[in-house]
Amino acid sequence: MASLPDPKPPSGAADLENPVTDPAEPSSADPAVTSVVRRWRREDLTEKAGLILRGLGTLFSVIAFVVMASNKHGDWQDFDKYEEYRYLVAISVLAFLYSAAQLGRQVHRFSSGKDLLSPRTSVFVDFGGDQIIAYLLISAASAAIPMTNRMRQGGDNLFTDASSAAISMAFFAFFALALSAMLSGYKLSKQTYI
Repeated sequence: MASLPDPKPPSGAADLENPVTDPAEPSSADPAVTSVVRRWRREDLTEKAGLILRGLGTLFSVIAFVVMASNKHGDWQDFDKYEEYRYLVAISVLAFLYSAAQLGRQVHRFSSGKDLLSPRTSVFVDFGGDQIIAYLLISAASAAIPMTNRMRQGGDNLFTDASSAAISMAFFAFFALALSAMLSGYKLSKQTYI
């Protein structure tokens, strides 16, 4: 007598017997693979966050420079006449050049896979440079704030408003580079050859 073929199990039953795993998610059976994948994701996230923060630092510092450098309204309303404002302009230019160079270096690393500096030098340059520029930005902003506050006591005008805007942009650039310095410090602490 001929035997009848086994009936096909329902579609849900087949899925229970042979579960399909997502290739993006490592199986929980191999903790080494899971650990490596998590580390790669964390490193990728810190790289992208560093790129975004340096981009914001570049943007805010160039806005601070442009706003303050164009703050010339004649007579006493000229940023050149106040050394606090000249200091803010100089530090904003320095922050822009540093952030733009770092941004270019990171874009080059993402596109080519190679860094322009050795890994050890790169980590130290990132950490030290971010901190130095961030401290300079906050010192320039804090030097310009008292001058602007004294001028505002006599009355608000376009000059004091533009000065306040430039100081705010310098503070935002400081904040972005301070966060970038924290990320750089995290990367520095994770280096095994130091």
